[in-house]
Amino acid sequence: MARRKPITAKKPAEKDGKPAGKRQSNAERSAYFARREAAKVLRSTLQGDARRRAIGSIKSLVYGPSVRNKKATFALVCETLKRIYYYAVVKLDLSWMDFVFLDMTSDAVDFQVVDMLSSSRLDFAVVDMGYLSVIKEVMEEANVVSSKWKKQNELLYIIAYDLLFGQQDLLTGDAEKHLMSKKDALQSALSRILRRKGLKNVADLMALDKTSELQKPRYVRVNTLKNDTESVISELRKQYVVQEDDTVPDLLILPPGADLHNHPLVKNGSVFLQGKGSSMPAVALDPKPGWEVIDACAAPGNKTVHLAALMKGKGKIIACELNKERVERLKNNVKLSGATNVKVKHEDFLNLDPTDPSHSKIRAILLDPSCSGSGTALDRLDHLLPSHNADGSGNADTTRLRKLAAFQKRVLEQALSFPAVERIVYSTCSIHQIENEDVVNSVLPLASSHGFNLETPFPQWPRRGLPTLDGSEHLLRTDLVEDKEGFFVALFVRRENFEDRRRKKQRTTQKRKPLNFFVARLLKLV
Repeated sequence: MARRKPITAKKPAEKDGKPAGKRQSNAERSAYFARREAAKVLRSTLQGDARRRAIGSIKSLVYGPSVRNKKATFALVCETLKRIYYYAVVKLDLSWMDFVFLDMTSDAVDFQVVDMLSSSRLDFAVVDMGYLSVIKEVMEEANVVSSKWKKQNELLYIIAYDLLFGQQDLLTGDAEKHLMSKKDALQSALSRILRRKGLKNVADLMALDKTSELQKPRYVRVNTLKNDTESVISELRKQYVVQEDDTVPDLLILPPGADLHNHPLVKNGSVFLQGKGSSMPAVALDPKPGWEVIDACAAPGNKTVHLAALMKGKGKIIACELNKERVERLKNNVKLSGATNVKVKHEDFLNLDPTDPSHSKIRAILLDPSCSGSGTALDRLDHLLPSHNADGSGNADTTRLRKLAAFQKRVLEQALSFPAVERIVYSTCSIHQIENEDVVNSVLPLASSHGFNLETPFPQWPRRGLPTLDGSEHLLRTDLVEDKEGFFVALFVRRENFEDRRRKKQRTTQKRKPLNFFVARLLKLV
């Protein structure tokens, strides 16, 4: 009788992204999954940054529906890129020193702690303690990445951050164990790098690159398709101080750091987290219920669903988006908003034929094309990306700006060519003249030939366009210092609207009818 081979225990392995082996604590499990979710976001962010065509900002990727542990993931991504801070708290009499950790990467910074420390007559010394380029340099110096792990670089960056600067006691998983075994090599490599640069410690290394923060309020826009402003204010005031914005209807102002990402009103689509500058273009366009409208570069969809709310869910909105991943985000936001008058098209706006009969009733176009994002760079956390300071100067990439401006001009010219369109809004979240006033100025002759004038959106708004063209007083700008973000809005309005042209055509037809009737009778007699 043949003897069976004895059953031997196999080495536990990670399966379906979950660690095997001894049972993990809740903290270890949370940290394990947060690192892997952070690695996915970091990979998408770095790949988009390298191609200069991002799927979304760091915040929007983290707070998407696929990420479960949003706060931990957001903090890990930011920390690995650059932005974990330790505050050295020093009493003025220098009799003692202590260290207080504040998670400034979170949307829910405890500013009460800051106020308390400030009121205690304490000074703050800010030291950056994490940066992607440093982690990369350390890992290359230590030569710790084997062929097995090369396709998981982003995960290794996240783990290396935790190993060198973070939560060493929560490192579980195969990738974690690999780098743990190389800990001495990593620390030795870091020491060598510091010596070569003539620096004493990591704090000196990280102090070479600092980016200031602008403290800005949290804006939320009430989605009137699902709720009313009074009810939303009443609900939010249970937790926060809430004010109504005096410029944009249904826009509410909450304190800086108010974290609403998991609030029921956000999850059910009653409110959208949308800044003031981002909320201005749809209101400036002012589409009426029943109109047919195009949102030319629609994703992620905040402006699209804002248009739907302004139109009270009536009429039709064609939302165009070229990028496949962004189309999905657009669809999700439209569904969340409850807008039933939006048709999402996975198509380039430039490929639409303005003379197609299906577009003969398009009366308004919102045009918010790809731009440098320089007006929202801090909010989007773009300053954490390798491309932000690729030339070492911090200046915008001039070649890229010229390419963006050329594209922006093309889409604006396309919008102006729709025969029945009455109102066009061109907007950017850029502070650069080349993307704003220069683009508008370049299309003014074409706009005039089609019967368009520049009109003034939000006449009460004090900040206007740069005086580089005739009509700059009609353009709208928000200021990075005054308004905490830099947006630009231009409104084109046709001198003779759709109804005027229709009535004029009817009158012309009626005037011609008697003559045609007389000619017909004459021909019949002959």
